[in-house]
Amino acid sequence: MLVLVAPGQGAQTPGFLTPWLDLPGVEDRLREWSAAIDLDLVHYGTKADADEIRDTAVAQPLLVAASLVSARQLFAAPEDFAAGVGAAAGHSVGELAAAALTGVLPDLAAMTLVRRRGLAMAEAAAVTETGMAALLGGDEAEVLPHLEKLGLTAANVNGAGQIVAAGTAEQIAALVEDKPAGTRRVVPLKVAGAFHTHHMAPAVTALESAVAELPVADPHTRYVSNKDGQVVASGQELVRRLVGQVANPVRWDLCMETFKELGVTALVEVSPGGTLVGLARRALPGVQTLALKTPDDLDAARTLIAEHSAMAE
Repeated sequence: MLVLVAPGQGAQTPGFLTPWLDLPGVEDRLREWSAAIDLDLVHYGTKADADEIRDTAVAQPLLVAASLVSARQLFAAPEDFAAGVGAAAGHSVGELAAAALTGVLPDLAAMTLVRRRGLAMAEAAAVTETGMAALLGGDEAEVLPHLEKLGLTAANVNGAGQIVAAGTAEQIAALVEDKPAGTRRVVPLKVAGAFHTHHMAPAVTALESAVAELPVADPHTRYVSNKDGQVVASGQELVRRLVGQVANPVRWDLCMETFKELGVTALVEVSPGGTLVGLARRALPGVQTLALKTPDDLDAARTLIAEHSAMAE
């Protein structure tokens, strides 16, 4: 059983979209989306530096666009995706890419929504200087009380020995100086705010109005939600979760538990892949994984899909 996943914020690197523009139709599609959301995706994905693409309002649309154009190289039509993929999920903003790929939202609607999401979260982040940091290693039973003591939130519980803390800049600095017992490292992340915490509450209100007019359908493929790792079959419920998720923790650990329960045998992470594959290699031993970084990885991805998809059963 094949699972397809889409990465979240922080996965972007300068120029990562450049090789994808050589594929037929990709640049035209990106320019169409750019015009619709008033953001030059081609420029930011090819020429912008690390600081420019760290901006939440830029990074989020850029990541969803990359996930969509790379996944569409593997599955040209919705029926191909439904036949080949057993379940799909996205980490944080990657959930919007997964929503489009499973047919809940049209691609353009997903791009419009992620643009609103990025702007709303950037505005919320500007109120107070906040950030996030990954804790590598350590026991969850010791890490969580330590974060609470420092006033931090466990914004991402990623499994495989990784928890991401979020809070004010001062709280993150205190964590770097005073990490929990057993934690190997504390790594500040390339994000501009304390996402998935109460600091993002204003963005929830903004998104509630943004989704009101969206065309929403039920997913044609099992969709695993960040909220609790559950499979969500209702498009309306899924969109409701997408809105609330910006101010609530990401439970990627529970998503991976669900993948395991569903019988996952292979996992493909769409562009810019790598982070979620790393977590899967530690938490899902025996599962074949592939990170789609450039078009050079497409043939290997197609082979893996052919071997592990529902069509191969």
